[in-house]
Amino acid sequence: MTLENREHPMDLQLTGSRVLVTGGTRGIGRAIVEAFADEGAVVEFCARDAGEIEATEKALAGRGSGRATGVRLDVADGPGLVAWVEAAAARMGGLDAVVANVSAIAVPDTEENWYTGFETDLMHTVRLAKAALPHLEASGHGSIVAISSVSGREADFAAGPYATMKTAILGYMKGLAYQSGGRGVRANVVSPGNTYFPGGFWHGAERNMPDLYSSQLAANPTGRMGSPEEMARAVVFLSSPVSAFTTGAHLLVDGALSRGIQL
Repeated sequence: MTLENREHPMDLQLTGSRVLVTGGTRGIGRAIVEAFADEGAVVEFCARDAGEIEATEKALAGRGSGRATGVRLDVADGPGLVAWVEAAAARMGGLDAVVANVSAIAVPDTEENWYTGFETDLMHTVRLAKAALPHLEASGHGSIVAISSVSGREADFAAGPYATMKTAILGYMKGLAYQSGGRGVRANVVSPGNTYFPGGFWHGAERNMPDLYSSQLAANPTGRMGSPEEMARAVVFLSSPVSAFTTGAHLLVDGALSRGIQL
């Protein structure tokens, strides 16, 4: 049997699905929006920069069978975030999936970063989930996926406000899965390992913190860092009806960077 005959693309059953993604103009968030659009979903994303939103919309126009539009929003603005969820659900006629992607990437251990990480990483995830839950329940196959990090699972160079908030996301989402399972809504977490893309953290580290970059690159058995597209595929799969019995899961996508055994 030839390779061509053995390849049968999996239908993720996302055509026409209504999806929200926070932080959709760059990096992992941008790749998530693209992947959903490729699957035929209708996507709304938010970001803080109006110019980046416009550029992303233009770049995604005509991509796949879905469509993507953006809204200017800082997810640390709690009332603004909730209002966006309600307005987007009204525009799309409901919600089937939401992805809490935005992070402040507040790594240095300063008091300001503890507050910033709390509002941007953790509370944006909580507020998004709470606001979306009634709409996801009405969907009948609702999904919430939050982006944590390998740093939320084990101590590493990012220990401090960033890692602590990523750990808190794991705990929150596990509880949410337990609480919402009977309502037909699934809750899962994807934890990326080091992810390299132009303008991203590791691109900057390569130039400005070469020792850290080299040590992290050497620590990965694959000999490389991940791509946003690799992280996005995991998110979209978990968000899809194909993963109907997967909830409360924590999926590491890190190229075996982490050493701990996940029980």
